Amino acid sequence: MNILKAHLAINVRDVDASIAFYKKLFGIEPSKVRTGYAKFDVQQPPLNFTLNQVPFDQAGALSHMGIQVSSTDDVFAMRQRWADAGLITRDEMQTDCCYATQDKTWVKDPDGNEWEAFVVLKDNLPEKTAPAEAAACCGPTCCAPTA
Repeated sequence: MNILKAHLAINVRDVDASIAFYKKLFGIEPSKVRTGYAKFDVQQPPLNFTLNQVPFDQAGALSHMGIQVSSTDDVFAMRQRWADAGLITRDEMQTDCCYATQDKTWVKDPDGNEWEAFVVLKDNLPEKTAPAEAAACCGPTCCAPTA
């Protein structure tokens, strides 16, 4: 078996607004655009990413999407690239999330889908004992900076 890349398709309300956002997020042009549809052939990380315009009222079941990088400097570089492209970023440094300590930066697409660029600093943290703490992880609003 020769796997080429992962595929992720998301529903969007306005494909044109989403194309503008994802051009900035990925730093590339879409490889295919049709009525209500766009495809981005992302090379780094390898990803076949598509937008499908469909009507919906609420946010979908998707929690968030992310790009794991190798260092905090890479998180800062991604944050700078996104900010230079006009995207609004939000940082979480030294945060415990998904049973790991991470540094991360976030952006939000036109439909409210959040993307993070993150580095794992310490992994395999113990499970939280309070059910509310465990249930809150690991979405884009779950994490608070650690002391």
